[in-house]
Order: sequence, then C-alpha cells, then structure tokens
Amino acid sequence: MNKSNLCLHCGASRVDRNALALVETPAPTETWLPIPHARMLEEVEKALTKHNMTIVEESFGLTSDKGRMFGLLQVANHIDTKDYAYVVGLRNSIDKSLPAGLAVGSSVFVCDNLAFSSEIVFGRKHTKNILDDLPVLVDTAIGKLGERWTDQAVRFEAYKHAPLTNKEAMVLLVEAADAEVFPWTRGWDILQEWKKPSHSEFADRNVWSFFNAVTEHLKPRAESKGTSLWSMPSRCGRLHSICDTAAGISLVKSEIEVPSPVVVPAVN
Repeated sequence: MNKSNLCLHCGASRVDRNALALVETPAPTETWLPIPHARMLEEVEKALTKHNMTIVEESFGLTSDKGRMFGLLQVANHIDTKDYAYVVGLRNSIDKSLPAGLAVGSSVFVCDNLAFSSEIVFGRKHTKNILDDLPVLVDTAIGKLGERWTDQAVRFEAYKHAPLTNKEAMVLLVEAADAEVFPWTRGWDILQEWKKPSHSEFADRNVWSFFNAVTEHLKPRAESKGTSLWSMPSRCGRLHSICDTAAGISLVKSEIEVPSPVVVPAVN
C-alpha cells in the first residue's frame, strides 16, 4: 500500500496513529455515545490479533475539525500473496456525522488498486450500547476476512486464467457502467487503460487485466466524494459479480449479522 498515494476521504488530512489518541472526545448524552478514534483502532487491532493477523502498513486521516477519522490498514497472516495484500478500512466520528464503520478487501501491490468486499461491511450508530456491540461487530468482520482469504485467492487466480478479447472487454465495460460500478464519464479512461495498461503486469488479455483497468479508476480521490473509500464496497461487489461470471466462478457470500440499531454506510 503506497501511503503517499492514498486519499482516504475528501477533506481529510493524513495523520499518524499518535494524533488519533490526542483528539478529545465530547461528553456523551442520553442518546449518543461517541467513542474515541483511538478506541476504534484498538478494537480492530484486537480482532486482527485474535485472528492471527498483523498490521504491516497503515494510513489515517482526520477532517480539519478532527470530528471524523478514516483509516486504511494493510494486514498479513501466514499465507503469502504475490500480487496483492489484504486491507481493512475503518472510520469513526465524534461529531454525529457518521456511524462507526469497517470494510475489508484487497489491494494490488503493483498499482495500489483497492477492491472491497461489499458483503463484509458494517456501520454502527453511536448509541448507548455501541461499546457492547462494537467488539462483536469488528471481530465478526475480521473473521470474515480470514474466511475470504482463500476465496479471494481462488477468485484472482481464475481471473488470470480467463482470456478476454477486446470485444468481450467492451461488453463487460458496458455492463459495469450500467451496473453503476463507475460513472459513464469514466468509461473512456478505463477503455484506454485496458488498451494500454499503465503497468506491464496487466499486459495479458484476461479478466484480471480488465478488473485492474476498472479498479485503477475507482481509487479514492481527494477531489471526489464519489470515489471516496466508502463508496467502494458496493461498487466493487458489483464489479466482482461481473468478473466472476466472465471467469466462470461462483463464490458463496455470507452477510454479517449486526445488532440493532445499525445503518449500512451510504456507498453510492
């Protein structure tokens, strides 16, 4: 994960983890219980340790008023992957603007393209029982990441062994745009990326190269809320569905069960 290229969210400035601990958390009310930004990170780290995963790279962002925090963690376990790493995205707010949230996915080493699994994502309002619910939610989500480790390896390997002609790529491009994986205005740029990849590793004409041509233009961008980290899970889920079909594979999805009250982050 190239931290210098990571735009966590529109309007957020990059900070280190020490800065998170210095942010003062407002006092709770009868119906609202904010949790410190550092506490959110602590819960994620606990769950990663429990599931034998470690953080190897990290990047955090705070809005100017420090009311919202966004983070991206690259994690590893005993299984080595040559082409990609697994990542965890997290967010929190102490200004009532956003629920605490987490999503897990992968990042391709050569280009830092991100892909988040839409079924492994949650958002939890800062209501009075959040301190009871949060550890369970985070642990469940991280546990799903462990389960998906093998699935994602199978998926990406299938993509690499599924040839794709230019004509077939055009059909998939239209399907992806129609499914709102990306706006139509991005279609031309993605087509050019497919025709002339920015990275030689994607010169082969297959579903893997097409997938990376699309995700190259789904990267979070500072100037666009539409391509923020939290817009990606549903977009990548739809892209995976299209590419899975093209590669002839079907992976079973399992949703996270979350206690009430809960909201799923807006991702479109």
